Amino acid sequence: MVKIYHNPRCSKSRQALSILEEQNQDIHIIKYLENVPTEQELSELISLLNISPIELVRKNEAIWKEKYKSKELSDQDLIKAMVENPKLIERPIIVKNKKAVIGRPPEKVITIL
Repeated sequence: MVKIYHNPRCSKSRQALSILEEQNQDIHIIKYLENVPTEQELSELISLLNISPIELVRKNEAIWKEKYKSKELSDQDLIKAMVENPKLIERPIIVKNKKAVIGRPPEKVITIL
């Protein structure tokens, strides 16, 4: 089964989902703006992605620029900020068999199938 942390309003997320559907994958869609990951879940995703928390932050979001950009934040602070403001989480995130990838560009999803 493939999990996709999905925002239906995001074109890249929709494109990644479409690729998964074309590959006949068994897909579990998580609309992460409605079902926000916990700090633990987000930490696990970051670990699977093999990135630091700052690399998962959408730095062009207004909320980032207004509340966080000028602050010095620890990794845990960044994770808390993303849980409190899920719009800050880069998307889409695709997970399969203990591997994960950010679907930007959407074609990157193929790398873990």
